[in-house]
Amino acid sequence: MHDACFTKFLPVHLKPYSYILVEMKRDIFKAIADPTRRAILMMLAKESLNLNAVTENFNISRPAISKHIKILIECGLVEVEQLGRERYCRAQPEKLDEVLEWISEYKVFSNERSDALENMIELEPG
Repeated sequence: MHDACFTKFLPVHLKPYSYILVEMKRDIFKAIADPTRRAILMMLAKESLNLNAVTENFNISRPAISKHIKILIECGLVEVEQLGRERYCRAQPEKLDEVLEWISEYKVFSNERSDALENMIELEPG
């Protein structure tokens, strides 16, 4: 899948024949845009589960679930811990703070628009 959140390095040219590598990390919005990944996150936010337990809750194959989990791991939304022979997945909800910050910026605009609309309605003769 090409919508994984991963860190890649892009060359930034400073002078002719010299450059540095700049770390670029994609955002997590594509990861949470998928309804299956959102459902997985909700499950893992309640409890740590192994891959089989996650797969049992969906009508898709285990390899498909593994791909979804991999994307969530690459974005930092899920962490995997090896316990004996099992690998347990656990949600890292604090990573969603980035999304909440972005939403809160737009909430201010929404509130301002609502206030302006209320003021306009109050001023209309009626």
